[in-house]
Amino acid sequence: MSEHRTDRKKLMKGIKFLAFSLPLAFSGPTLIYFGFGNREAGYYIPLLALGFVLAIAAAFFMYRGIQTIMSGFFGD
Repeated sequence: MSEHRTDRKKLMKGIKFLAFSLPLAFSGPTLIYFGFGNREAGYYIPLLALGFVLAIAAAFFMYRGIQTIMSGFFGD
């Protein structure tokens, strides 16, 4: 049985993806909350749209980071 080694470059790339997704994971839902709270203001629709885009981007970068980390641990 061959010994598998962790690919440190892939591991660091995955951690960078997760680090990038962390602020998005907080700012997206925060903007959604503020958008639903300010319905009488005229800017709530762009605020909601931006919040949803940031939340989806956070989920994508989390998925991509975990996928890259697992690839670094277990290989392609």
